[in-house]
Amino acid sequence: MRLLVIEDHPELGPDLKAGLEEYHYAVDLVPNGEDGLALGSLIPYDLIILDILLPDLDGWEVCRRLRAQRQHMPILFLTALGEVDHRVQGLDLGADDYLVKPFAFRELEARVRALLRREGRERSPVLRFLDLTLDTRTHEAKRGERAFQLSSKEYALLYLLMSRPREILSRTTIAEHVWDYNAEHFSNVIDVYIRNLRKLLCAAGEPDLIQTVRGSGYQLKEPVR
Repeated sequence: MRLLVIEDHPELGPDLKAGLEEYHYAVDLVPNGEDGLALGSLIPYDLIILDILLPDLDGWEVCRRLRAQRQHMPILFLTALGEVDHRVQGLDLGADDYLVKPFAFRELEARVRALLRREGRERSPVLRFLDLTLDTRTHEAKRGERAFQLSSKEYALLYLLMSRPREILSRTTIAEHVWDYNAEHFSNVIDVYIRNLRKLLCAAGEPDLIQTVRGSGYQLKEPVR
């Protein structure tokens, strides 16, 4: 999943990016409202973490303009403004959640997970497809009773496939949700990760669940008989 963090604090911003990347998210970080609005208008982020007291445009205005553009990705305000009136204003502008600084990182990450589940209509923290399971809390993946380890990008790729089963995902869609803007989104890189993921899923001879749709992309679906 790809997140946008809009935070101008010179230490907190990079810390948020690094912390979220440890949980296998692809994270773009910008330090002002203008750049945040520009990226949020162009890229289909899975979630935006938004400070309010920002240079150029404040967080209120960024949120208002994104919602006016009918951008529907979840927005979580992360701010030092903690009065009830501030919370009400943020939620009325269209934010999905509001967390006050200082905060516990574990709580922030749990709120991110909850918002992503809500967006995907998946109420359980465990994603399931046939005999494949992925626990979004522990990042444990299993094929039947066989557990296997995933790298950060493999986890993000499997999460995307399991969040949208049977949907054909183009390489562009995969790049937009799994890699940040500093990565090189070449098709062969995506193909390599798909191949590695297939090996992990089929390591004990299980049927392949990732189907290649020529000229279109990949989909997670029932194995071809």
